[in-house]
Amino acid sequence: MPVPVPRQRAIPAVESGQAQDVPAVGHPSEEEAGRREEQACRNETTVANDAVPSGALHDARGGAHPHTQGGAHRNTHDGALNVPPVDGVHHGVNTAGVSTAGVSAPVVAVTGVTAPGTGATGAGAAHTPLTLLLIEDDPTAAPIFRDLPDSDGRPIRVRTARNLTEAERLLTDDVHCILLDIALPVPGRTSAAAGDDELAVLRHVLRLAPRHAVLALTASGDAERGAEAVRVGAQDYLFKDELDGRLLSRAIRYAVERKRSDTAERRLAEGKLRAQENARLERGLLPTPLLEGSPLRFAARYRPGRSRALLGGDFYDTVRTPDGTVHAMIGDVCGHGPDEAALGVELRIAWRALTLAGLCGDQLLNTLQQVLEHERDDDEIFATLCTVDIAPDGRRAGLCLAGHPAPLIARPDRPARLLPYDNNGPALGLLPGARWPRTQVELGAEWSLMLYTDGLIEGRIGEGRERLGQDGMVQMIRRQLAEGLSGEALLRAAVSEVRELNGGELTDDVAVVLLDRVP
Repeated sequence: MPVPVPRQRAIPAVESGQAQDVPAVGHPSEEEAGRREEQACRNETTVANDAVPSGALHDARGGAHPHTQGGAHRNTHDGALNVPPVDGVHHGVNTAGVSTAGVSAPVVAVTGVTAPGTGATGAGAAHTPLTLLLIEDDPTAAPIFRDLPDSDGRPIRVRTARNLTEAERLLTDDVHCILLDIALPVPGRTSAAAGDDELAVLRHVLRLAPRHAVLALTASGDAERGAEAVRVGAQDYLFKDELDGRLLSRAIRYAVERKRSDTAERRLAEGKLRAQENARLERGLLPTPLLEGSPLRFAARYRPGRSRALLGGDFYDTVRTPDGTVHAMIGDVCGHGPDEAALGVELRIAWRALTLAGLCGDQLLNTLQQVLEHERDDDEIFATLCTVDIAPDGRRAGLCLAGHPAPLIARPDRPARLLPYDNNGPALGLLPGARWPRTQVELGAEWSLMLYTDGLIEGRIGEGRERLGQDGMVQMIRRQLAEGLSGEALLRAAVSEVRELNGGELTDDVAVVLLDRVP
């Protein structure tokens, strides 16, 4: 089943052409090392070479320590190499709340301070000091930034930019904090064009560097403007002529930590909101059946696939109409994500409304196809569907298939088998004007009818390429029925065994519905 491409990570400045290319890990090339030396002389205010050990200075300029290979940090406890991945994140890390153990970035902050967009701390973090980008057009402000220490007493690296054009070139992923003079002009905009927006330059920088901590520099006594800068998005504000090294060092470290904390809190809130939205959509996909007055027993099982962060489009429903007929349905919208799930909810609600209005078989499916064609965002989106209408006496049923696997029926007097699927029509949304013939089937006096989505039969068997398939699923259900399983226990055992055969979580979602008639 087609799956949408996962959301891409934010493109750092170095990749978007806004800054020079800086290798994420490992030793820089000779040409790159030369450029860094030249750039450091022009744009960075650091302590003199005789004040910093040669190894620390080499680390501060993006290179690897001479005691490591390829930029990897050696863990002195177990001797294992901790090599940061190219994307800067060790996958499989728990990011709930503010727990960020195991995350690394191309340049990591000292103990207690983290790089933009990450929460890395620990042994590997102590090799590189903080990096500050100063955006200030007054050259007399630079001396105050000399010898700024971080929390471990190491010198803070300072890059200076006279305007936003230079800042864009110097803004790489190893910058932890931006110190911005909010009186600077925005490139390409005059004062008249900026209007009354005194914080236009701050808004520009926040758009340019959404993952970086920002400190606003303002004139002394202009506390109101500084407070407004914080409301706009800066982590704090400082008065230009009241700066001293100790105050500035603390402000930088606190701003970086505050940004990290705000980012973690925002991600947690976004995750909770996304979970709530998925739960609402899931309730729409998997409703409570309307079977009041029916002797049939109902059971259902749903299990999200491996990509459970992307809600699937499996849906089902069961209703009893006033004449005593029980209508059951199960379907699957191709793809994963909120759009597919929302479309599945629409189709399920439309099916229930049309069924209660008296539509059935080909007429119902034709109307559902019209709903799909009008609501889908892409002409290639389609949905498979299986509908069953069981007569009031429970002995006969009408079956319609729209590109969906045939249901399974089990009776005491014969082994479990698939219902006829010779008249299987196309999936909804594929062929305009398609028809879906209704097949009459005999159920008998006692039976179990199982409807399912293709996630149940598309799992692999072991490490090979062979899939379970419908035949394998039928054999599995026969064995489980022979063991005395029924109802919810049968569905739970079936889904669990399919997962075990697959060697782990299934790629696709699985939805299964079971209707039992016991005299």
